[in-house]
Amino acid sequence: MSITAKQLATLLNLSPAAVSMALNNKPGVSTLTRHKVIETAKKYEYDFSRIEENHHSNSVYGTIQFIIYKKSGAIITDTPFFSQLSEGISDACKSEHYNLNINYMCDHDDITNMLNKYNNYNCSGIILLATEMSQSDFKPFLSSNIPIVVLDCYYDNLDCNFIMINNHKGAFQATNYLIRQCKSQPGYLHSSYSIANFEERANGFFHAIRSNGMSTSRCMIHPLTPSIEGAYADMCALLKNNETIASCYFADNDLIACGAMKAFKEYGYKIPQDISIIGFDNLPICNYSDPMLTTLKVSVNNMGQTAILRLVHIINCKVFDFFKIELAPELIVRNSVI
Repeated sequence: MSITAKQLATLLNLSPAAVSMALNNKPGVSTLTRHKVIETAKKYEYDFSRIEENHHSNSVYGTIQFIIYKKSGAIITDTPFFSQLSEGISDACKSEHYNLNINYMCDHDDITNMLNKYNNYNCSGIILLATEMSQSDFKPFLSSNIPIVVLDCYYDNLDCNFIMINNHKGAFQATNYLIRQCKSQPGYLHSSYSIANFEERANGFFHAIRSNGMSTSRCMIHPLTPSIEGAYADMCALLKNNETIASCYFADNDLIACGAMKAFKEYGYKIPQDISIIGFDNLPICNYSDPMLTTLKVSVNNMGQTAILRLVHIINCKVFDFFKIELAPELIVRNSVI
């Protein structure tokens, strides 16, 4: 009597989904695992005619929870960043035959209890958008038995799987571009919200300043709220108080850059003739600002898809090593730097 796929999974100590992917030549398992499944299937006379039937089925292997952790308010879910990220995650879930649920958690929630419920509801894995999370916030997630991939955040000493933007490299590249184009020391429009991404961008900015033989103590640094309205109001207040202004600026994100540009223009400055500005994220607003904003582009959709593919690999192959994947930003030159 021939072996079934379920019996193969038990024999090889793999999930049924991993065996199905291997037999059907689908992505999500390693070459070694695929070879082991095929060879064992042949040995125990698996009926390979079933594979054609599987191609026409709409089997769902499990459910992935996409958790958005909200804390300081820096995550705004009606932005292009979030919609592109969600689209990448959703598309990859469909491709890999997993259901997707989107949930929100806050720092005052009973996280442990919520994770226990996910376990009881047969949650296959978690994609955790951790933009606002501090290191201590990860404790209940790391204590759970659910496979997790973390997005948009990284902590050196946490045993976890991370996918994120290379913020340091992007800020370094942007600041070098400003110095080369403007031939003067850039100022910094720094987020007043302290989250890991912005701190990494700060490190990249100051690294570029030092690499060009400039003193970090001479940088004009203006802490601004990371939204258009907030940055505009904050910059107007600084200009009203006759704050010293630099001839060019790197901004932590496009929203800060656009809000600051609006304030500068209201106070009689011309962009980029008087002040050059570069942002970060390449939001659609960059094409509609006046002038159009030079910025750093990141493939957020790709970040979401990569997260799902890695999570599915962890689920199916029972991978217990930890990794960090960084996506490199691309400089998009427009008209806000002269």
